[in-house]
Formats: sequence, structure tokens, C-alpha cells
Amino acid sequence: MTATLADVVAALDRRYPPRTAEQWDRVGLAAGDPDAPVRRVLLAVDPVAAVVDEAVEWEADLLVTHHPLLLRPVHSVAATTYKGALLHRLVRAGCGLYTAHTNADSAHGGVAEALADAVGLVGTSPLVAADAPALDKHVVLVPAAQAGALVDALAAAGAGHVGAYERCAWTTTGEGTFTPLPGAAPAVGEVGRREVVAETRVEMVAPRGLRARVVAAMRAAHPYEEPAFDVLELAALPGDTGLGRVGTLPSPVPLRDFAAAVARAVPATAQGVRYAGDPDMPVSRVAVLGGSGDSLFDAVRAADVDVYVTADLRHHPASEQQERAAFDARGGAPRPALIDLAHSASEWLWLPRAAQALRTDLAATGTTVETRVSTRRTDPWTGHVPQTDQPEGTP
Repeated sequence: MTATLADVVAALDRRYPPRTAEQWDRVGLAAGDPDAPVRRVLLAVDPVAAVVDEAVEWEADLLVTHHPLLLRPVHSVAATTYKGALLHRLVRAGCGLYTAHTNADSAHGGVAEALADAVGLVGTSPLVAADAPALDKHVVLVPAAQAGALVDALAAAGAGHVGAYERCAWTTTGEGTFTPLPGAAPAVGEVGRREVVAETRVEMVAPRGLRARVVAAMRAAHPYEEPAFDVLELAALPGDTGLGRVGTLPSPVPLRDFAAAVARAVPATAQGVRYAGDPDMPVSRVAVLGGSGDSLFDAVRAADVDVYVTADLRHHPASEQQERAAFDARGGAPRPALIDLAHSASEWLWLPRAAQALRTDLAATGTTVETRVSTRRTDPWTGHVPQTDQPEGTP
């Protein structure tokens, strides 16, 4: 069965939830008709002209890129601007545009995990863990005879799902007391007479986004006119996704050898791979982050790693990091060392696994698409000149 664009977007959103993107980011569907059929999907790092050409030539129905075309606000998409011209080409060709950026950085099977796997890390965990989805705890007092039915109703509304388990609840029994006032219509007892009832306290967790639905289901299932209940917001806990990854190598290797292995693992670029640190220092514990990574130096230091692999390291942040590492080492080996990649090389590794994941996810719903990873080079740098002769007097 042929997928619609809505089907493909739903599959991508499940694997790379838009809510996990950084607040400044712009992800999701940028162009396209949700009802349009999708037979071919092209995946690329950058939404640039060469990639749009490839999408049109291949007759793709959807272009999925890592970087957003419309990250900053625009007031026009007229074809007189280069971004507007790209959108017009895609629309005329019947090709949608979808972005998975920082949400794909953080996800299971995303950019960070692809880079960590490529450089040989095992036992990985997020460098900066994202909060797990926000949860409420629903606490309800109900006559003991109706407790099972109430648990069923809350579970049907989405409460009580914990990991690979459903209908999870904790209960205890006690006595409830109340006196119905004039105008009440009590399910138990009479107006003006104090009642004592054997009641069960039911506790179940639920996603915070389902709060209204769970409370409505509780009221509908509860026999009392005025049920006694609490809704408690649970503290945020670190989740198992987030920016970057930290892991270990199967066995320690010198920095120069690890840097060479990283260079072999990522696509070749004009920039190549450069590193800062003692070439002979042993490397065992490693942090990685695809894309620009010098904003996370504090997290990297807290992770106590030997080397940090990322991209787009600027002169001043990198220099200050190395100076601080040397100061903190007090004569020992400064840690962490740095390995700097080209931006696109650090992220391209995700594309093949994203293509495979999309085919698998859609196949599970009974639909199929053909996927292809772009073959166009989108790294902006096109050449590198090795420097052998130095001006007199330079270091």
C-alpha cells in the first residue's frame, strides 16, 4: 500500500519527536500536502540547491534533511530569494520538505548514536540527558468494590503505563467518612447522616498531556457525586535520550591512533580531521556530539572523558578549553583532548540508518517507500592546501 505524506510524517515524528527539539529549532514538515502519496524519499544533511536538483531528478516525493531551510523567520518565500526559489522548485515537482534536526540529534538511533557507533564506543549514554516525559500521579479514593473498575477506566484513558507494562496501579484500603448536605445526591448513605465507607486508595501515573482525559475518565467511572482525588506533578527525571553520547572504547589507544580511526570512520572532507592534545595520551572514555559542539564544554568536563569528538570548534573556545585542561591537570596529562570534524561529516553517518528506520517503520504499518541517501556533496569547503613552507620567523 502506498504511504501518504501524513503517514511518513507520523513515522518520522514517532522516531524523532518534535517536542524533543531545542526551543530555538524549527523541525517537522516545512512543505507538502499531507494527503499526497509518497513513494520515494531522499535524505540529506543540507537543503541546498544541489540536493533539490537530485530530489527533482530522482522524482522524490519527499526530501528529508537534517538542517532546516527555514530556521530563522522569513517574511517571504518568493522565488526571488534563494530559499524561496528552492521551495518553489520542490512544490512544482510535488516534493515535500521535512526537517529532523536537534530532535534527531537526541533520539535513539539518531545523529549522536550514529557517530558514537562509527568511532567504536560501547556502553553509551547521553552527554546531556533530556528530561523524561512529564508525568502526573493520579490518586483516587473509591469504594473498595469499585476499585477494579476504576483502575480499568484509568488504564483505558492512558494511565498506568510504565515501561513495558500496562494497568500498573498501587492500592491500599482504609475508611472514608463524609456527611451529605441538603441538595446532595449521594451514591452511598443519606442526607444529614454521617457515613463511614470502606474505600480503596488507587495510585496510577500518566503522561501530563493526558491529565484532562484521565480525570474525565475517573469522574465518569467513579460512583460518587464528588470523588476525592489528587493530581500530583512528579519531579522531572533524566531520560535515556539527549544531546551527545559518552561511551568507552573496547581497549585504550593513543590519541593519534584514535584520531586516525575517527578520520577513517567519517566521510572525507576538505577540512579533514584535526586534534588537540598529547598524541601519546591513552584514550578510553570518549564524548561525541554531531554538529557544532563547543557550547557543551562544561558538560564534557563533567563527564570526565579523555577526548571530545565534535565539529566546528572555534579558536577561542578550543584554546580556552585546552588552557583550562592544562591548569586543572597540575602537571598531569590535560584532559579532555579535542578532535574536530567537519560539520557535515559528523552528521552524515545518521542518514543511512534513518533511511533504513523509515522503511522499517512504514513496513510495520503495511506501507512501503523507497529511500535513498543523497550522493551530492554539501560540505561548503571544496579544497585544502597543505602548508609545507612557512614564512620566516613563524612558529
